[in-house]
Amino acid sequence: MKHFKKYIRVYWKLGLLSVLCVSLEALCDLFQPKLMSGLIDSGVLKGDAQVVIRTGLIMLGIAGAGSLFALTRNITSSHASQNFGRELRDDLFAKIQSLPVGEIDRFEGGSLITRMTNDITQIQNFVTMMMRIFFKAPVMCIGAMILAATLNVRAVFLVIPVVICVFAVIVISMKLSYPRFARMQQALDKLNTIMREYLTGIRLVKAFRRFDAEERRFGAVNGALERRSAEAGRVTAVFGPCLQLFAGLGIAAILFFGSRWVSDGQMEIGQIMAFIIYMQQITQSFNMISNMLNQVVRVKASGERIAEVFDAGELDFGKTGGYIPEKTAPALTFDRVKFIYTGSTGQPALESVTFSVEKGTTVGVIGSTGSGKTSLAALLLRFYPPAAGGITISGVPVGDIPEKELRAAVAVVPQTAALFTGTVRENILWGRPEATDGEVRRAAELACADEFITAMKDGYDTMLGQGGVNLSGGQKQRLSIARALIRKPDILILDDCTSALDSITEAKVRRNIADYVSGMTCLLITQRISTVMDCGAVLVLDNGRVAGYGAHGDLMRDCALYRDIYRSQIGVYEGEAI
Repeated sequence: MKHFKKYIRVYWKLGLLSVLCVSLEALCDLFQPKLMSGLIDSGVLKGDAQVVIRTGLIMLGIAGAGSLFALTRNITSSHASQNFGRELRDDLFAKIQSLPVGEIDRFEGGSLITRMTNDITQIQNFVTMMMRIFFKAPVMCIGAMILAATLNVRAVFLVIPVVICVFAVIVISMKLSYPRFARMQQALDKLNTIMREYLTGIRLVKAFRRFDAEERRFGAVNGALERRSAEAGRVTAVFGPCLQLFAGLGIAAILFFGSRWVSDGQMEIGQIMAFIIYMQQITQSFNMISNMLNQVVRVKASGERIAEVFDAGELDFGKTGGYIPEKTAPALTFDRVKFIYTGSTGQPALESVTFSVEKGTTVGVIGSTGSGKTSLAALLLRFYPPAAGGITISGVPVGDIPEKELRAAVAVVPQTAALFTGTVRENILWGRPEATDGEVRRAAELACADEFITAMKDGYDTMLGQGGVNLSGGQKQRLSIARALIRKPDILILDDCTSALDSITEAKVRRNIADYVSGMTCLLITQRISTVMDCGAVLVLDNGRVAGYGAHGDLMRDCALYRDIYRSQIGVYEGEAI
């Protein structure tokens, strides 16, 4: 509830106006049966046309007023609920952006999408129903009972048992519904996750012709969602008719006893008709309340899922002011760093990693798959906090650097090129939006991307599909490199981002980068030993530990793992016995 107080404070005036209109609309509906009773008993049955006309005009005027109140209620509730949904989505999206990568991994992408869409829609619809229906129901129910009592007090005792039975049905329905709707939302999460995975890897599915397997996988989660939804739906399917049954029994009792009271002269026919309408209004009110409470069950589950995201921890970047780098300190230092992924087997991804990089140095990072190369980059970017040890940039702990300044100082080109829907120019400018057209073109030239961009029909204004689907793997990687270079960072991380480039293009890109920014520190993560041989230093990782650190020649002499990688990729080295 605490997460939604902000929106209550913003929209309480519209809410009160809507509640007032709903209450007045309910009162208009309540007075109609009583007026109709007088019209029949005093006008129709006695042949008094003036009473009929006068009462009919009053009823018409009240109906018009009720319509006006309903129109105002609809406008205010729609405005409030739509703005509520928009602001909640904005705030949740902003919260997701502030989450550590570990928290995002915990929630999973499909679940976050469901929370951003389906769960917020559930709450938005609930706000609409609250303003339009919920407050009308108790006014109708209580008002109908009071006005019915003014017709005949004894008849009210026919209503009370019906009200008690209906209330009991609603309470039981809520207790049975909540866990079922919660499980239904979890099943929807899994469906979204599977669908997202399929669309992301659709080319791989086609390449391996895994259609049948994917259909079975989707069918399993789709079937689970169907079972959960049917399980939740059965509750409302059973209890809905029960409400109608009790309402029918109440009306039957009124007709049975009412006929006797009319025969005995204790009630008028018009009063009987009015009483039946009041009974229907009471039943209708309970139906409204029942539907609202069923919605409350779903909203409670959705609200808890949204609150779970809001309650998740954010990245703590320490102080908010600027940071002052030490001029004589190394550009980058890892000091006995240890890191373990949450939810993993417990095996450290990095264990006691220690090394330092001088400013302007290009350091190659090499090792087998799973050796911790990408984890190294993730810790430097503060995607995850280390379990032990410390990381500094220019002598300043990473945790003390404000996020904005850290992101400006460090740029990364990830293993998988991530492009966005938009033009080529917009994707490059994503690295630095204020860059000029000349800087965009220069960054593309350095990444060896200008040639294929200008060959396109619309050049830099060419539209890219989601994820850059209309580009080859190598083209995507070169655009990703251009996007990082345009930022002009102090530290550039190239995380195995040239795997789709041929050796000649890769070497040219590395030369361009080295000539582009003097003094820039570069971490070159790769599995190709030919890529790191010319680096100022090479860091060799093995199962999360430092197996060697130094120049190529020193490692060939002192590091057995580095020699093994060299032999496996290039062959024997000069001076080695065959």
